[in-house]
Amino acid sequence: MPWLKLLHIAALVIWCGSLLYLPALLSYTLQLRKDAGFAQGSPPMPRFFYNSVATPAALAAIFSGTLLFLFHGLMGGWLIFKLGAVVLMVVAHGCCGWLILRLEMGIYRGVKTASILALLLALAGILGVLGFVLAKPLDWS
Repeated sequence: MPWLKLLHIAALVIWCGSLLYLPALLSYTLQLRKDAGFAQGSPPMPRFFYNSVATPAALAAIFSGTLLFLFHGLMGGWLIFKLGAVVLMVVAHGCCGWLILRLEMGIYRGVKTASILALLLALAGILGVLGFVLAKPLDWS
């Protein structure tokens, strides 16, 4: 099953990169929208990136991680904490999707603050996953 582990790691790297890039893209799009006034429609890049890159990578990472868990019977205290960190990443992902919808509706209030919050949640989740995976060889329960 090395291909499954490779798929999981590759999807996780793409998802983590997307979670770090999306808040910056949202802030840039917010600035474009404020500067353009009513003359410009919403740039499609945030939605395209979210739907075509970030979400498929997230689904592939979660699905392949679930298969790894089922096939290898991984258990331990580290796994519960890792899944908690993954929940933070999922919340950051959902927050970015919500912010994209707000931008498309023309609601700009709080987008920058929420983008920073999404970035901080993503960073906490990413660092948590990395830390708990690296602590796994210590075999703590």
